[in-house]
Amino acid sequence: MRHEIKGSVLQVLEIGLDPGESVLAEDGEFSWMTDSIQMTTGMGGGSGGKGLLGAVKRMAGGSTFLFNTFSAEGAPGTVAFAAKMPGAIFPIDLSQEYFAHRHGFLAGTLGVEISVALQQTFRGGIFGGEGFLLQKIGGSGQAWIELSGEVMTYDLQAGQTMRVHPGHVGLFQSSVSFQVIRVPGLANRYLGADGHHWVVLSGPGRVWLQSMPIPILAGAMQPYLGDARPAAAGAAGGAVASALGNILGGR
Repeated sequence: MRHEIKGSVLQVLEIGLDPGESVLAEDGEFSWMTDSIQMTTGMGGGSGGKGLLGAVKRMAGGSTFLFNTFSAEGAPGTVAFAAKMPGAIFPIDLSQEYFAHRHGFLAGTLGVEISVALQQTFRGGIFGGEGFLLQKIGGSGQAWIELSGEVMTYDLQAGQTMRVHPGHVGLFQSSVSFQVIRVPGLANRYLGADGHHWVVLSGPGRVWLQSMPIPILAGAMQPYLGDARPAAAGAAGGAVASALGNILGGR
């Protein structure tokens, strides 16, 4: 098995497979493949257990219910996965477990196991609707991670901590402990516009932080997109008024 990460801003992961080799990815991640690659969809791969139980564990971790398995049959082949956002794709060795944000896992070998690590609903701030959810990525073999924007790597020593906005948490080794805390001070929480919660990461271990998580990007763009709801409501209201007029006119 070989892999190559191509591109700079919008990267592409190309994985070369020999006959009998396979990789798996979440449903919807596939971009292109050569004709010797066969795809099968099911609940068995990429789980903390097979079948329905494994699929439920994946969904609890923010993953998809079904996984696609790509296998080379009869001849070597290539399958590719393209990034959906500007950012970085990189491999990790599953000799230890990792925690990743809910969209961090891109692809992996058949030994990968994905389950939920933490779920927490936030009542305020930019993550009010999404909450904080981490995937636990373990098992054996190799996985490929996709993070958004620039990726900053920090090696925390034992006892060293970092306080991070939840959206910027990309990936960290299982030796790093984490805790979700409230931003101290009412003014900071409700007037500071930086959310209501922080994640405290404590060493030892390596941490990967992402500079442009999708929810924060969406929040930054919102003032420039306008609000389509009044127009939609107006159109709906006009349609209702027209229908009423036709009914009344018919009477």
